[in-house]
Amino acid sequence: MPPDLAADATGATDERFKTVLDRLITMSQRDYYDPYTLFDWPESLPEDAWWMSPELLTLHNTEYGKTLTEKQLRAVSRWESLNFYSLNVHGIRELLTEMIARIHTDEFALPSEYFHHVIGEENEHMWFFAKFCLNYGRIYPNRAMAFAGPGIPEADHFLVFSRLLIFEEIVDVFNQKMGVDDRLHPTIQQVNQVHHQDESRHIAFGRQAVALLHARLRDTLGQGELAELERYLKQYMRSSVDSMVSPAVYRDAGLPEPYQVRRAVLADPAHEDYTRTVLRRSVSFMVNEKIFSDDRIPPACPN
Repeated sequence: MPPDLAADATGATDERFKTVLDRLITMSQRDYYDPYTLFDWPESLPEDAWWMSPELLTLHNTEYGKTLTEKQLRAVSRWESLNFYSLNVHGIRELLTEMIARIHTDEFALPSEYFHHVIGEENEHMWFFAKFCLNYGRIYPNRAMAFAGPGIPEADHFLVFSRLLIFEEIVDVFNQKMGVDDRLHPTIQQVNQVHHQDESRHIAFGRQAVALLHARLRDTLGQGELAELERYLKQYMRSSVDSMVSPAVYRDAGLPEPYQVRRAVLADPAHEDYTRTVLRRSVSFMVNEKIFSDDRIPPACPN
């Protein structure tokens, strides 16, 4: 049976975890807002403006990106922005599914009250991300590549919360940058600011949960199985970043031969710099908690 978040290995309640949960619940209640009245959605956004910080574009510093005009890069920023929010819609759907499946079960009795806050907040996040996409473009389909898990049933809970934490930390890298970038329309800044406010709490919870679950797995799994969990999560990180390099985005932005553009971007050394920047915080956490043995991420596969 997978380890849970109810008790430590001795059967005693983890008081530190309970203290964190109580603080997060208090913060959620204090910071509550109504998203349905918070945003003032303009009828349209300027199509020739920056919709995403240029430094966050998948083409940033690539040889192909250097051949484009600023007008072309701004067009890419529009569609990469919409793709980013679409990825949020799909990621939040998975988060809600996994959390609802665990709320008020014996294994997750301790965090269930906080789960209610997360579920409510994430449902509202999914609404305003989808609202943005539908108002100003479209929701891109979910093209995330599924790959086989490590086949270690005892690690199921750990892997679910690790994937959710990685997803949230990647998103927050973008939120923090775009939320304060004056080159972007105020509506884009506000969407990112609001999401970051809530995600900072969700990430704090996720880190506690992942660290606890992995610490308990270290008492039951062998080194080979722990190494397999590391391999799987590193591949998940790589896949998550590479999913943002989208031929559909390049096509919508008017770039010719979008699949060739994707291959060129994934093969460009600048993409590895981009990957390290996006994953730096997640990888550092995993290494510090001894979940990862090192900070190496597998290379991109241009095909």
